[in-house]
Order: sequence, then C-alpha cells, then structure tokens
Amino acid sequence: MSKKESFGSKFGIIAAAAGSAIGLGNIYRFPCEAGANGGGAFFIVYLGIVLLMGLPLMVSEFVIGRRSGKNPVGAFHALVPGSKSWGIIGYMGVLCAFLILAFYCTVAGWTIDAVGKSIINYYHGLDKDTILTDFNNLMNESWQPILSEGIFVFITAFVIVKGVTKGIEKYSKILMPVLLGILIVLCVKSLTLPAAGKGIAFFLKPDFSKITGEVLISALGQAFFSLSLGMGALITYGSYISKKDNLTSTAFAVCISDTLIAVLAGIVIFPAAFTFGIKPEAGNELAFVTLPMLFNQMAGGYFFCLFFFLLLTIAALTSSISLLEVPVLYLTEQLNISRKKATVYSAIAVFILCVISSESLHDNTPLKLFGLNVFNALDAFTSKFLMTIGGLLTVVFIGWKMKKAHFMDEYTNGGKVNMGIRNIMYIIIKFLAPVAILIILITQFIK
Repeated sequence: MSKKESFGSKFGIIAAAAGSAIGLGNIYRFPCEAGANGGGAFFIVYLGIVLLMGLPLMVSEFVIGRRSGKNPVGAFHALVPGSKSWGIIGYMGVLCAFLILAFYCTVAGWTIDAVGKSIINYYHGLDKDTILTDFNNLMNESWQPILSEGIFVFITAFVIVKGVTKGIEKYSKILMPVLLGILIVLCVKSLTLPAAGKGIAFFLKPDFSKITGEVLISALGQAFFSLSLGMGALITYGSYISKKDNLTSTAFAVCISDTLIAVLAGIVIFPAAFTFGIKPEAGNELAFVTLPMLFNQMAGGYFFCLFFFLLLTIAALTSSISLLEVPVLYLTEQLNISRKKATVYSAIAVFILCVISSESLHDNTPLKLFGLNVFNALDAFTSKFLMTIGGLLTVVFIGWKMKKAHFMDEYTNGGKVNMGIRNIMYIIIKFLAPVAILIILITQFIK
C-alpha cells in the first residue's frame, strides 16, 4: 500500500479545514437563521455554542482522524478493534456527507446559473417580481438546473481526483483568500448603505429577551452545519494532519475563520435588507431574488452582483470538496478502489441523488419523503438529526470509550505540546457537550 498523503503546511491544513467549515452555511444560511431568531441574540448564542461545543467536538474529530489515520469508518474499527457498534458512527458520517452533497449541489447549481446570468448582465433593469418569476421557473425546469449541478459536481470531482496536496490543499489555499477578499469588498459597499446602522444594530446588538429554546436549537444546528461537525469531513481531514501539528490551535483557527466569515456575511446582508425593507429571514428569495434587484440600484451593481455569486460558488466549492472526500476515502481504504474510480463512482451517485433532489422542487412533485419534498427532507434529516446524533456519539466515544491517556497523547502530540487547557477540554468533551447536545436533541425530537 502506498504511503498515505498528508497536508504539506500549517496554512494548508487551516485553509482546507476552514474551507470545509466555510460554505453556503455561513454566507447563505447563517444570515437567514440569525434574521429569523432575533439577530444579535442568535449571534451571541451561536458564538457560545461554537466555543463551548463546536471547538471541543472539532478537536475530538481531529483526534479520531489523526490517531487512526483512517476514513470515518476505518477510524473506529482501528481504535476499537473487533467492535461493530462503534463503527456505526463512521457509517453515519459517510452517509451524512453523501446526503448533504445531494441538496448542497442543488443550491450550488443555482449559484452557477446566477454567475452565468451575472456575466451577461441578465439582471439589469429587471424588477423583483420578474426575477422571482425567473427563479421559480428555474426550479421548475429540468435541463438547466441539472446542467449547472453537473458542472459543479464535475469541478468538485476534478479537485478531489488530484489528491490531498495537489488537489484539496492546493485549491483551498487559492480559493479561501479569494473568498475572503470578495466578501470584504462587499462589506465595504454594504456599510455605505443608508440603513447600515440599523442593520448592524439588529445583527450585533443582542436583545436577550429573544433567547428561547427554539433559538438554542437553531443555533446548535447552524453551528454543526457551518463547522462541518458530525458528517465525517473533519475525521477525514484529521487523518491527513501531521503528528507535529497542534490540533487545538488548528481547530481554534478554523472556528475563528468560520465565525469571521459568518459575521462578514451578516454585515453584507443586514444593511442591505434594512435599507430596502426586506425581511432578513427571506431565505432563497433573499439570496437569489432580492439581492440581484438591490445590485441593480447600486453604482457598479454589475460587478457587485457578479462578485456576490462568485463568492457563493467558491464557498459552496470549498465545502463540497471536503464532503466528497469522505465517501472517496472510504471507498479507497475500505474497498481498495483506486482514487480515480472512487471519485467517479461517488460523483455519479451524488449527481443522481442531486437530480432527484432538484426535481423534487417542482410544483406538485411526487418526489416526497415524510411529507416533504426530497430537497427539504434531506436538509432536515441531516442538519437536525444525523449530524447532531453523530456529534453526540463522537464526544461519548472520546469521553467514555477511548482511554484518557490515548486522547491526551494525541491531543498533546505525545507530550510535545504543553496544552494548559487539556483537562478543561476533556471535561467539556466528557460531561458538558454530551449533556447539552442530548438535551437539545430530545427537545428537537419532542418538537
């Protein structure tokens, strides 16, 4: 067997892992969740969850991946030889990554379509109702969304087939700075809008009376989705991290980067929403209908519109790369399939399910699961249950199954890294995180 690849630099690790975390969840979903759950109150709760649960869980997944050097399924088999029950966590991660890709690539297909329309200045002069009709028509078409989704899946597979250093790391180191640069340009423009102050106040000034159980559930789900927790991606990337790299500083850098991008996205969205009287929780309509209309009213709107949809596409790509790598690594390590074939098989399977997801958005669609169209069913099942359960089982494994000495050995790089917070981190993983996740999960099931 050939030697397993690993990331070649510290920046490469952070860029790839941050790329996994930073995606449509930050730029497309976070502002909608914040807008629907009290703005600043949601942001404070979200930040607390990222620090108290997101960071320890990310460290846990990195420890599992690096300790075993395997894919999510192989990792638990290697760490607990002969056990079949713990391996279920790995299978859940692979399944979760695969299912998320199905609806994720559907949305990414919309961004590809919007980039094409922005290039030809299609939106110029159109009013909101016309753009809304056009977007609804897009979701009811077949060939155009499928073509865009196919292009996106192909680009993702192209990066994956190149491998870790020449594919994932190389392109992440290019895409992440570009993403940040575009977002900063849009932030500067958004802060010049008339109601920028009101938008920023709504987003960053918390009204603690708005914190409810629903806000806690939404913030937890957003944190898991945004940080790529419980979906096998971070275990997979953890297996590529060198033994000399500090896992806590890496995880902390990823969490900071992820939160920074979410904040910048909020700074872009909320001033625009308040300036033009738009509900900040408008969802698809906000990103793909209202914002193009807003760009029409801005000086240099052509470029800002193009930049925004390029931003969404790049954000989607950095996450889809990490998600597709999960089933690909599983196939190469567990079934001894070549990387090229594993990528082709995985991409084809994802594309087929993506087409089903996309077609389920048609009016009067028969493609439904549990009363929801396939797109919404996959979104709800993965974000509200599969990722959360996977995260819960992961911290239970670290805290109650893996020997503390083994965790500390991996966590401190064999004692070479003096981590003063190691005992606090372990207590959070063993006691606080499982209880908090379990309470919110039970609440979600009851709801």
